Amino acid sequence: MSEGQTTRQLVVFSLGEEEYALPITQVHEIIRYTEPRSVASDVDWVRGVISLRGKIVPVYDLASRLGFASERKENQKIVIVETATDMAGVIVDDVEEVLTVEDSQIEDVPSAGTDTIESIAKIDDRLVILLNPTGIFASAGALTPA
Repeated sequence: MSEGQTTRQLVVFSLGEEEYALPITQVHEIIRYTEPRSVASDVDWVRGVISLRGKIVPVYDLASRLGFASERKENQKIVIVETATDMAGVIVDDVEEVLTVEDSQIEDVPSAGTDTIESIAKIDDRLVILLNPTGIFASAGALTPA
């Protein structure tokens, strides 16, 4: 590559046995877990809403969204993500670090019929799954029956 590496910063967090990441540009803040107030929803991974400095923010169970069960951990966090139009929170087991990765360390994922995963970063012997925030929240608002 002659044009030099471009890098990006990722917020890495754990969920079950896996490591996931979101672009730091879309992470608004990370807060301690607080029990969301439940709201009526047809979507089983919508956990409820929290009030963040007077703003109502929907909170999603990221494990359920990605299709696996996660038991409630002691030190869970809520990652507040900026979406195209608003903010939303996702529940994660723990936030680990901010990593700077080079584009050469990132590989696209062959489409597995999911719009939630964007790519995978290979950092030494770790595989960190990069999530697509738009895909995660896409079906939260307008749900179509299966």
